[in-house]
Parts: sequence; C-alpha cells; structure tokens
Amino acid sequence: MKTATGTKISGGIAVGKLKLYRPKTYEISEEKADDPVSELERFESAREKVREQQRALHEKVVAEAGEDSAAVFEVHEMMLDDRMVSACREIITDQKHKAEYAVRRGFDNALRQFRNMDDPYFRARSADVEDLKIAMLDALFGNEPDSLPVTEPSILVADDLTPSEMVRLDRSLLLGIVMREGSTNSHTAILARSFGLPAIIRCREVEDDWDGKYAALDGYDSRLYIEPPRELIDSLMAKRKDELEKETLLSELKGKPSTTIDGHNIKVYANICDPSEVEAVLSNDAEGVGLFRSEFIYLNSRTDPPEEEQYRAYRKVLEALAPRPVVIRTSDIGADKAIEYLDLEKEENPALGYRAIRICLSRKDFFKRQLRALLRASAHGNLGIMFPMITCLSEVRECKEILGECRRELENEGAETGNLETGIMIETPAAALLADELAEEVDFFSLGTNDLTQYTCAIDRQNEKIAAFLDAHNPAVLKLIQMTVEAGHRHNIRVGICGELGADLSLTETFLRMGVDELSVNPGSVLPLRKQIRSITLGENEGPG
Repeated sequence: MKTATGTKISGGIAVGKLKLYRPKTYEISEEKADDPVSELERFESAREKVREQQRALHEKVVAEAGEDSAAVFEVHEMMLDDRMVSACREIITDQKHKAEYAVRRGFDNALRQFRNMDDPYFRARSADVEDLKIAMLDALFGNEPDSLPVTEPSILVADDLTPSEMVRLDRSLLLGIVMREGSTNSHTAILARSFGLPAIIRCREVEDDWDGKYAALDGYDSRLYIEPPRELIDSLMAKRKDELEKETLLSELKGKPSTTIDGHNIKVYANICDPSEVEAVLSNDAEGVGLFRSEFIYLNSRTDPPEEEQYRAYRKVLEALAPRPVVIRTSDIGADKAIEYLDLEKEENPALGYRAIRICLSRKDFFKRQLRALLRASAHGNLGIMFPMITCLSEVRECKEILGECRRELENEGAETGNLETGIMIETPAAALLADELAEEVDFFSLGTNDLTQYTCAIDRQNEKIAAFLDAHNPAVLKLIQMTVEAGHRHNIRVGICGELGADLSLTETFLRMGVDELSVNPGSVLPLRKQIRSITLGENEGPG
C-alpha cells in the first residue's frame, strides 16, 4: 500500500478507483496577425461567448446549491471587463499578435500578480483567472466546454480544478477530489464544500501510474491510500461514522451563543473577500463579518471603480447579512496587491512602503469614492468601516475628517446614509504602542495578527527561506495583543482579532483570558471555534471587558 498526504478542503471518506484528469493543452504561435482588426473581433466574440457560459453556470449552481454559492460566476463576469482584458486588446491592436497569443500573455500576467500576493484569500483568486483563460482559449479554438471524463464512480485526481470544471463534473459519479495544487480559500474549494465532497489539495505525492487503481480518500486526515487492505477500509468507515456524529454535534451549535461555561460571551465573526462568500457566512452561522476585504473590487476592475459600482457591491453584502454587522476594511492595496491603473512604482520593500491608508490619504479623490460608496451602503445594513495600516493618531483623525466631509456632501445631495461605526486595524507595533491614544478616536480595534507578527518579528512573510523563524506565538506578539486589549477596554471600546491567529484553537483560551471581545475567522472555522469557546471556564475577573 502507498500513501500520499495533502491539505484538507472538506472532510469525508471515499473509496473507489482513481481517475487522473489531464487538461487539454494548446499550441499557440507568437506569429503576428495579418489583420489586427479581425483578430480583435474574434477576441470580442470569444469574450461574449464566455460571458454567456458564465451566466449559464451561474444558473446551474443557483438551481443546485443556491444563489450565494453561484456568486463566483458573477465575479467571473466582472473579470471579463477588467484590466487583463484591456491588456489583451492592446497586445492585439498595438503589438499585432493573434487573439490566442494575446489571451495567453494577458491572462498569464494577471495570474502572476495574484500568485505573488501575500494574502492567501487573494492569492486563491488565481484559479478564477485560469478558469477564464481556459474558457477564452476554448472559445477561440472552437472547443465546446465538456464535462470532465468521469464515466464510472471515481475519485478524481487533477493538478488543479477551476470553478467551471467543478460545476461541470457529473457529481453522480464523483466520489471525491484530490488535487496536487490548489488553495483552501479558492472558489473551487468553496464549491467542493458546498457540494459535500471529500477533497484534499497539495497532494503532490500522487503518481501518474496510479490512474485506475483502487484507493481510499480520507478527507478528514488529508490522506490518500492506494490499494488499501480491507481492515483499513473498515477503519475508515468507522471513522466516517464518528466524524458524521461530530459534524452533527457541530451543526447543533448553529443558533447558539459563543459563550463560555461561566457565561462570558464572545462574538464569532467571519472573514470574507468578495460577495460570493456570503453563503458561507450564513451556512456556518457566523454572527457577522469582522473583516470584509474590499480589495476585490479594485483587483477585478480595469480602471478605478466608480462610486456607483462600489456602492452596489457593498450594499449587496450588507442587505444579504442584515441585521448582522459587517465590517468593511477600506482598500489595503499596494505591497503584494499592486493595481496597474494606479501607476504605483515598484518598491524595494513594498510591505513597508506605499500601501493601504498611505495611498488613500495621499490620493483623496480615490479614497473619497470608496467612503461615499460605503456611507450610501450604510443605509442598507449594519456597517462598520475599518482603516488599515494605521501607525499614528494624525492618520486616524484625517480619515475621520475625510469621512465627515463625504457625509456632508451626500447630505447636501439628498443621498440617504445610515449610522455606522469606525474602527482601525492594529497591525503595526506603532499602533499597539499608541493604543490608548488611538482608542479615544474610534469605536473598535481589530488586531491584524498576520502583519503584526511580520512587523514585530521583522520577518517577511513571503520569504520562504526564513519561514521557520516566523513564530505567530512569539511572546512579543502576544504581549502587544494583550496591551491593545487592555488599552481598548480602558477607553470602553471593543477589541477583536481578525488575523489567522483568531482561528488557532490552541490560543482561544489565552485570548479569552486577555479579554478579547470578538474573533473573526474564515467561515469554516466558525463552528469549531464556537465549540472551543463553549468548553472554556474563565474566572470572574477574566474575559471580555
């Protein structure tokens, strides 16, 4: 028996034959086009065909899994109008290349940008770019998108799968999924979970000659067994029974408070990065959204997105989740999330450079478009606005001043706005050390532990050579968190954690004893975290302030 290990997307047990999927390849020439005008027409025709395909996929998923699960294909439609499409047009018209070459080059440039991002949520969007690239090439080559070749009950093995490929699978024959690459945050992973399929990713030990072999997939333990003995199969079946019972117990936590044994209540929220994840928030019974990364709207646009476009996107999420609170972080672009149309210069150390609030405060028209959109959206739900990468008091005051200016403008225009809260991310040591002063200016703090760890430990999170030195449990990081919580409570504001440490169950009791009021995690971590909280007993003088 051989074994391969990976990373869990969704639990479950599958037993059956392996079916290896090899995606089609394309021969694309770099030769120039004789008639760039005709090539541009071919490109636009293919784009419209792909747009219709995305709408059809949206309708299919709506029927099978609901509107929110299908939102990924609305995102794909938006991407068909963004800057990578404009780049393809320029390659055709200015460089006189054929449409196929323009698609490969234009989309590959966008793929590199997403794959180089530090934020795992946005890095996972590369699968959506790949999806549209394949669809565009299929349309240009005259290929019709087919279901993947699964003709009998099988565990599908692929290097990676796009959302469109996931939806086109014949799920009556699909036992489970194994991918050599992939991301837990991708839309493909979200769809796999919504379809209830056992699935693992980053299982790089899979060998090509395993095609057709009898196998067992343990989605709970992220293992693939080749030609397993009968006793192992029996053990896996027993495990499945136990895990289903545990899942039933977790589902029974839906609707229950995240309260410790001795009555300390903690709010458990979800982190999302685009509207397609609203369904995951609701299905996992998060009490709201503690971090909505607004960068999606900039990354999916070919130009600076207008106020109206931003307003519609924010309103959609707020209405879908009302009356749950939704905290939207203002744009944290720059660093790993470079936006071409902003014309940002390349920097030696972008994590310490021109990013987030520094861009907003130096490009106030850009900032005001987002703030006006947020203020208008606040009339349709329970909104909190959060400013990232704060390092000093003057930055917070300037943000609030601009926000007030935007509200006065909208009131003079007769536009409807609602009440909202303002907060800041504590993700720099400077902000943690100034927490007492900053707390006087805002309604809440949210600790961004990913950047706080990076800046405190002076370790680049993207540098794999020194990854072993990056300790999120570093006492200095925990001390800064404790200082921030205490400062917030001295000024009667709530303090939450929205970084990855919030989902670290080994630290849950530590955070509760510090007095953390809220934890915001990826949607799949909400119920396990609630279970952990409900198992803890705190003393009378401990817990949230």
